[in-house]
Amino acid sequence: MYFAREQGGVEVEAYLDNSATTRCSQSVCDVVMRAMMEDYGNPSSKHMKGVEAERYLREARETIAKTLKVNEKEIYFTSGATESDNWAIIGAAMANRRAGTHLITTAIEHPAVLAPMQYLEEQGFRVTYLPVDEKGHISLCDLENALCSDTILVSMMYVNNEIGAVEPIAEAAKLVKKYNPRILFHVDAVQAYGKLPVYPKKLGVDMVAVSAHKIHGPKGIGFLYINEKAKVHPLILGGGQQKGMRSGTDNVPGAAGLAQAAKEACGHLEENKEHYLSLKKRMTDGLHSLCEKLSQDGDEGACAPVVIHSGEGEEGAPHIVSAAFTGVRSEVLLHALEEKNIYVSAGSACSSNKKLPVSPVLKELHLRPELLESTLRFSFGRYTTKEEIDYCLEALSELLPVLRKYARR
Repeated sequence: MYFAREQGGVEVEAYLDNSATTRCSQSVCDVVMRAMMEDYGNPSSKHMKGVEAERYLREARETIAKTLKVNEKEIYFTSGATESDNWAIIGAAMANRRAGTHLITTAIEHPAVLAPMQYLEEQGFRVTYLPVDEKGHISLCDLENALCSDTILVSMMYVNNEIGAVEPIAEAAKLVKKYNPRILFHVDAVQAYGKLPVYPKKLGVDMVAVSAHKIHGPKGIGFLYINEKAKVHPLILGGGQQKGMRSGTDNVPGAAGLAQAAKEACGHLEENKEHYLSLKKRMTDGLHSLCEKLSQDGDEGACAPVVIHSGEGEEGAPHIVSAAFTGVRSEVLLHALEEKNIYVSAGSACSSNKKLPVSPVLKELHLRPELLESTLRFSFGRYTTKEEIDYCLEALSELLPVLRKYARR
């Protein structure tokens, strides 16, 4: 049994699973609480309480629109990125079905994209899944070859949630629009927003999905940017809120919290990015040193003891490090770290409660079998410290030799 270290009588904790979710900032908590306890009216009501609630929504849209450099009329609040992705894909496919039934996406998308694509296949649509290279990047040539006269939608994530691969969104959108300007381009920007610049007009994309809880905002709220010229059907019908595009009582506290989180994440984009990159370098440098140490200690095998999947430095997302620890199953190492109050992920948190044998994303990288079952993801947030990184690396240095020897028995 491994126990957490204490400093000054207080247990040390390292939360390195920020791509799964983040801790709300205090200012976000404050505005959410105010909207829940003081300005709690229904924004559809005509009295003053309703007017005050509507003001929160209006200001939230304006704030978010500024971070994207778009019109506030193009911002729609949702329950999160899963709904945003489903709405964008199914809504666009159904609205443009007469123009064609061919859709294009990548093989490493989040389930929030892959599941609606599979649903549409059952409805008679044809889907092309683009392969990726060993770093998780699509080929623009593959995309160009996949386009046809029947193509109506391309959906591609900006940053992969498991390995941090950054896809060439601007180049891909330019290629698609040159082939046919009417083809809609949807981007899941959940892991990019607040870490990298996300400007839909400059990128040339029509729809962008974002979730608040990945940027130190509340859970249960997100948004979908829809270009005002894009033809997209609503997915949720009812009272006609949000110009009839997304019915249901507006989540005012969530929208207010999302806007505050967006302001903090995007208002200090470069500063935050440098923070993430410094943590990433510290982590990757430490993993390289750990690999050398294990190799020198005679811990040999067909693979190096530590293999980093994610692109280092600015080659990948600034806040994600994915690495395999050969000879140790990821689930075993995850729980060993957990006993030391170090929290990481073995895959997409949206699926991690299920017993998934191997990550579909890692499979698409064509990794050796011994790497598929030994991969962990370390992801950083605004509040992650270098001390947390050092504590994690120290724990890995202590745990891996023991666990690798035990696994070989």
